[in-house]
Amino acid sequence: MAREYQKFASFFFALLPVSLGAGERIDFNDQIRPLLSDRCFVCHGFDANTREADLRLDTPEGALTEDKHGITPIVPGDALGSEVWLRIISEDPDEVMPPPDSLRQLSDADKALIKRWIDQGAEYEPHWTFVKVEKPKTELANGHPIDQIVSEKLKQEELELSPPADPRTLVRRLSFDLRGLPPTPEEVEKFVSNPNDESWRALVEHYLADPSFGERMAWPWLEAARYADSNGFQGDRERTMWPWRDWVIEAFNKNLPYDDFTVWQIAGDLLPNATFEQKLATGFLRNHAINGEGGSIPEENRVNYVFDMAETVGTVWMGLTFNCCRCHDHKYDPLSQKEYYGLNAFFNQTPVNGGGGDPQTKPVLPVASGAQKEEEEKLGNQLEDIRKQLSGTEKQPSGDQKKWENTQLATHKSPWSILHVKSAKSAKGQKITTLENGTLLATGANPPNDDYTIELSLNEAPLTGILLKALRHPDMTKEGIARSDSGNFVLTEFNLALRSTDGTTKPVKIKKVQATFEQGSLKIAGVLDKNPASGWAILNNNAIPTDHAAVFEFEHTLQPAPGDTLVATLKHESKHARHNLGHFSIEGTSQTAPTLPEDQSLINALRTPSERRTKAQHQLVNDSYGDGNPQFAELQKREAAAKKKLDDLRNRLSKVMIMEDQPGKRKTYILAIGSYEQRGEEVEAHTPAVLPPIKSDKTPNRLDLAKWLVSPDHPLTSRVTVNRLWQKFFGIGLVKSPEDFGVQSEIPVHPKLLDWLAADFMEHNWDYKHLVRTIVTSRTYRQSSSVSSLQLERDPNNRLLARGARLRLSSWMIRDQALAASGNLVSTIGGSPVKPWQPTGLWSEVTFGKKKYAPDSGEKLRRRSLYTFWRRISAPPMFFDTAKREMCEVGSTLTNSPLHALAILNDPHYAEAARALVNRAAKESSTDPEAILARAFKILLSRSPHPEELGILLKNYEQALPLITEEEAKALLAIGETPAHPDLPPITQAALTSVCLSLLNTDESLTKE
Repeated sequence: MAREYQKFASFFFALLPVSLGAGERIDFNDQIRPLLSDRCFVCHGFDANTREADLRLDTPEGALTEDKHGITPIVPGDALGSEVWLRIISEDPDEVMPPPDSLRQLSDADKALIKRWIDQGAEYEPHWTFVKVEKPKTELANGHPIDQIVSEKLKQEELELSPPADPRTLVRRLSFDLRGLPPTPEEVEKFVSNPNDESWRALVEHYLADPSFGERMAWPWLEAARYADSNGFQGDRERTMWPWRDWVIEAFNKNLPYDDFTVWQIAGDLLPNATFEQKLATGFLRNHAINGEGGSIPEENRVNYVFDMAETVGTVWMGLTFNCCRCHDHKYDPLSQKEYYGLNAFFNQTPVNGGGGDPQTKPVLPVASGAQKEEEEKLGNQLEDIRKQLSGTEKQPSGDQKKWENTQLATHKSPWSILHVKSAKSAKGQKITTLENGTLLATGANPPNDDYTIELSLNEAPLTGILLKALRHPDMTKEGIARSDSGNFVLTEFNLALRSTDGTTKPVKIKKVQATFEQGSLKIAGVLDKNPASGWAILNNNAIPTDHAAVFEFEHTLQPAPGDTLVATLKHESKHARHNLGHFSIEGTSQTAPTLPEDQSLINALRTPSERRTKAQHQLVNDSYGDGNPQFAELQKREAAAKKKLDDLRNRLSKVMIMEDQPGKRKTYILAIGSYEQRGEEVEAHTPAVLPPIKSDKTPNRLDLAKWLVSPDHPLTSRVTVNRLWQKFFGIGLVKSPEDFGVQSEIPVHPKLLDWLAADFMEHNWDYKHLVRTIVTSRTYRQSSSVSSLQLERDPNNRLLARGARLRLSSWMIRDQALAASGNLVSTIGGSPVKPWQPTGLWSEVTFGKKKYAPDSGEKLRRRSLYTFWRRISAPPMFFDTAKREMCEVGSTLTNSPLHALAILNDPHYAEAARALVNRAAKESSTDPEAILARAFKILLSRSPHPEELGILLKNYEQALPLITEEEAKALLAIGETPAHPDLPPITQAALTSVCLSLLNTDESLTKE
């Protein structure tokens, strides 16, 4: 009976397509893939872990191949012979697909499409996203390529391009799109007086050359890059990343080719002889939030930062939802969990340790302000002049350097003397050699952890303490003192025992310890607590290449007997692998209350044979030898003073977080459910198989990845980029979901246009301003936004582009417009973030009173919104439609919240701007209220008011006059720092201000027509 029903159902669906255009060829990507993706791929798609019945419908191999039971899911050309079709039309609840309880049911029209597709041959096509960009052919003789492509599509829908918008509207539209600011009245009138194509192109070039262009383009990039001025999480400590933000602005203004813009931000530090700007650009990746909360786990944090970097790059340049693969294969797209961690591996090599610590977690780049750059250059020149004088001055008038060295050693007196080494052993196979100067050198394979046992001969002199020296050696990392890749060591335990000639051993108790330097929590006292999590380390900028020492004062003075041996045990049991001491010595003293010796660097260098000295030791000896010439010595003092000034300046510089790779390779693993603790298979850095292979003759690194993203064969980067630019201008991209170009994404309404723009972008060497110019000089861009009834019926959302875009301005543009119209806008580019007014108590509330907001004053209150201080846990409240800056966001958000209207009517920013607009209008016209309102209208809306509009404004003004008291007027005029107009009575000015506030809140003011 079931099969009889299926025959009837098949007959019914064979009739149904007649009303759907039975003669048309079914397009797989446009009509079938979206159906299968939405209804079927959850259970029969890419993810093997959730795949039912071992059936794949996302590939032709899975759908068209006979299974082990002899059943073919889809038989091309034969729906009735296809098991998939029979399941779709089955009446049996155990057989029908999708199952009855599924929320993803097929309509009759859906089923008819699938049947026709099968009967037409069930032809699969690769998803357009993963196909190389090819430039569609256009007939240039027919006009602008964009207009030609759009017109072809409109013709199919029986529509056509709308006429151009009026000149004033066009200037206003272009100014907001390219600068984020309203046009000046002069710019408007200049174009209106001669509104031809040549004038339009000249206006486009004028705006492209305006420094505000970089600021306008930077805002959405900062949102995508999750830029903020604080770390996020509960602590939300302030950070310094604004120099990277300024670099972005400059890159857009200088029209840095987008391929370089990409490579520098992902891997600028890996470029040969990387410049300051190229290193600074990598701050893009370090913009992620940083968890400094107490109790957070550093390794978990570090792994999350790597996740964030990989997913951000995946979204910004590829428009793919890689985050869906963190725990499993993608449900819809051909992206596996292994490929996700292969992408992670590119970013897993940074030395970031995941600790909260300093908000500027290393690696960092010192960045100088303008004044600091001048001072740095001045001090650098002074230091260079002194060094030139030094190079021309004889160090030592007479004498022999070797003789001088021997004299220094002979006359040197120290309470410490090196103890004779009887034997030195490593528990893990290192070779510990006693050098001729009595120091010890570890060589051979460097194990993760190791214990050293050193036996030392004692004479009969009393012993009150031991001096452990960590000494520089040319064989160590950075010519330093340890064997690790970082040059650091972690000594977790140091103990001493006195062994008598009869073999008995007695521990030596330590009373007090001190060291020349201690790294954070890894203090010298940690070597005595028998806790491998503590210990002594010395990493701190330039501290590694310097000799270090620790003094161990005994609780009781030792009185050795003849033949006694002191046994020293040095343990390296830290979780930081291979952080073993490399070159060291052990000295003794009979001094009461022994202390750290004075700087022994010179004596240590002199004791080291010349051929084994490090570069720093050679420099120290040579410089010290030169003290015999008073003139030379004086120049050395001047050099030291100049160098100290320069070093002090550089230590005061802001530190910006950047990228660099650590010396050793960190392994990357697939992490079950994304947990840092659940390591699975080890993976190497690699890219998804569905995309062109990365070109590298070695394991690829971030630089290889960055170059791969902007290679001509890559199908995504150019498409994703032009789509987001289109979104800036039209409110919605040619692909509706800028963050998702995968199988679940909408098919572009204008795929030909998307590919033409993408190909043209690459052909013109990724010239971003060329891309902008191409779009805004088209008729498509310049259309009127007025909508006809036919357009509203056929294309309510303007996806076909039969009219211009009418969009509400973003909240940051609305604020900047108010500042610009008022004449208060400070046009300074770049610099540290500013704090304009905001309601009191917001920071205090979310930080439990720890952070209090103090508004700035003066010009800082009138900077562009781009420079507003952005606290992650309490974003600036005047911005209603922006990204949260906690993770990458590339979508376009609009708001019509009534709260925004209330803010514009009451916020001090707008109250002061309205008052300043009155002042400006009076200055540019007269103190007559009618003239002021007419001029304010024109400044703000780029046109003169119609008589009836001006009449309404005057009526509102006249109605406000008797309602405002003298005290209320003074209170309104006291808001902000703009002085009251000297020639306008307070009540008059207050009434005019209230009308201008309403002007700021009109649809025409808040909308880009």
